[in-house]
Amino acid sequence: MRELFLLNPDIVFLNHGSFGACPAEVFAAYQRWQLEIERNPVELLGRRSAALLEASRAALGAYLHASPEDLVYVSNATTGVNTVARSIPLGPGDEILTTDHEYGACDNAWEQVCGRTGARIVRRHIPLPFEPGIFADLLWEGVSPRTRLITLSAITSSTALIFPVAEVCRRARAAGIPTLIDGAHVPGHIPLDLEALGSDFYVGNCHKWLCAPKGAGFLHARPEHHEMLEGLVVSWGYSSEISGHTGFEGYTGSSLFIRRHQWQGTRDISAFLTVPDAIAFQERHGWGEVRRRCHALAAETLARVCAVTGLDPISTDASFGQMVAIPVPSCNPEALKDTLFDRYRIEVPVTSFEDRLFVRAAFQGYNTPGDADALVEALRKEVRR
Repeated sequence: MRELFLLNPDIVFLNHGSFGACPAEVFAAYQRWQLEIERNPVELLGRRSAALLEASRAALGAYLHASPEDLVYVSNATTGVNTVARSIPLGPGDEILTTDHEYGACDNAWEQVCGRTGARIVRRHIPLPFEPGIFADLLWEGVSPRTRLITLSAITSSTALIFPVAEVCRRARAAGIPTLIDGAHVPGHIPLDLEALGSDFYVGNCHKWLCAPKGAGFLHARPEHHEMLEGLVVSWGYSSEISGHTGFEGYTGSSLFIRRHQWQGTRDISAFLTVPDAIAFQERHGWGEVRRRCHALAAETLARVCAVTGLDPISTDASFGQMVAIPVPSCNPEALKDTLFDRYRIEVPVTSFEDRLFVRAAFQGYNTPGDADALVEALRKEVRR
């Protein structure tokens, strides 16, 4: 499938997890929308955008098993986390429960909000090797009468672990505690049914594993929370009516939730409008089988590198998908990352958790067994037991 993507053929690209990679035909659709906007910006942005975004949200909602009225597009999952963090009522002594595997940018958002409100973050330690059967119990030991929200990753960034978030959402709903799931790595990577999951808030990226253009993410919120969520930018959606402002008819949307978040000033909505093309691309190419093949390649690569280093995996194969954290011996992580790229032309991140280092290899449809061979051989030469 390499020829279907725009990646540099001289690079072994094993870092789909950071920013994704867009297929050529999906990128062409994205550029068509950009050109359509420029032909008459007022026509498309001012009069047609609401209907076009509604149609795109309908396609995304069908894919995620969610009502499109409970979805809004945002630039990325971090934007969605910030929206919830800045909207949820918090006061001194209130607690946000999470884990110590969360994405740094989202941790920063909660640190800032808690510093302003007097709330505090309770981070539960999830030890390695990862045991999914005890995850919910370990997390739940951090619940207290002051817990106002539980937020955690569905797939972690540095350790690439699939957390069993459904059980946490079930317990939290029974206890009356809202949940925010960071699914930045989920859409297109592992199956997602938002209706069945039952989280109060869910954020995800379409530009990662779903292969949409950069800058396409979403925020999903249950209807009872729509009124609480404030837009990060106060714009036309906050007006009771916009009569007399010709050209703004398409800005607002059909509900309070959509009006507040859909339009936050002039921006390029082309990535949002291209999400249905990305969904269709993966459906045409049998992406369920692509995911299975990539997971098998990730599991095989993990086993081969562990045989070289003598280090043990941090989980069973069932706890990761197409992206896997491969343990490597202690070294200078930046130097290893640079060496893998400069000497071997392998684009792959080196991540860490506590005092452990990992090469986080992400396998997508364009990757081949030869890509895995290149990584294994490079690590055989560069790392030691």
